[in-house]
Amino acid sequence: MANLKEIRNRISSVSSTMQITSAMKMVSAAKLKKAQDSITAMRPYSNKLTELLQNLSATLDADSGSKYADQREVKNVLIIAVTSNRGLCGAFNSNIIKQTNNLINDVYPTKNVSVLAIGKKANDAFAKQNRVVANESKVFDNLTFDNVSVIAEMLMEKFVGGEYDKIEVVYNHFKNAATQIVLTEQFLPIVPVDNDTNVNLDYVFEPSKLEIVEELIPKSLKTQLYKGIRDSFASEHGARMTAMHKATDNATELRDQLKLTYNKARQAAITNEILEIVGGAEALNN
Repeated sequence: MANLKEIRNRISSVSSTMQITSAMKMVSAAKLKKAQDSITAMRPYSNKLTELLQNLSATLDADSGSKYADQREVKNVLIIAVTSNRGLCGAFNSNIIKQTNNLINDVYPTKNVSVLAIGKKANDAFAKQNRVVANESKVFDNLTFDNVSVIAEMLMEKFVGGEYDKIEVVYNHFKNAATQIVLTEQFLPIVPVDNDTNVNLDYVFEPSKLEIVEELIPKSLKTQLYKGIRDSFASEHGARMTAMHKATDNATELRDQLKLTYNKARQAAITNEILEIVGGAEALNN
């Protein structure tokens, strides 16, 4: 009977776990819809604004004041690692940590690399390496453009001040609920447009081109960072929904197997008891 009790306890434990994972799946599915609609609506605007900025920056002279496009020798690198504040979302966080470590060890092995953590999981991983210069995980508590703008302004100031020569963002790009693609995008300096690409620069400027670019650059950079964090936010819910769906399926399968094992053990126990009773009765008759 001790064996049967142990199996019953396991069935109860697995059933409780299945209820939790199923509830988490439904919560993530509800949050995913809103996050997905937000990033889908934002992408065309962000991509067009970035394209326009690159095209205009390519036409400016080196001394025109485009301080955010300053291509200098790379000595100090800042990597913005965007993860989540919570786990239970499959390989969502580990993929970002792995890609960031690849940049540190393979792409910039001789550079002074620091990490800006957006998400507690990134902070926990890179604090052990003493690379975290700031932890902005609280931005997920109220993810708005204004809150992200504060981070972007701080990064722009540090780049212009020469504290960092290159800033890159590593985040999960949302493709669908089951697929997230790890992307590495250069935040600063502004990526110059490909000279071989045929670009229509037949613009009419009012006021001057320089004034427009100087106004457009900060806005574009803030939008780029906000889009990356929003993308990661939607990806997190998609990854968690998928992970909890698989966990629920696995728990259901395990519960069914345990029930089958329990029934077999119970049947064997009953059979043994019957055999003992019959054997005892025959012994008395003899």
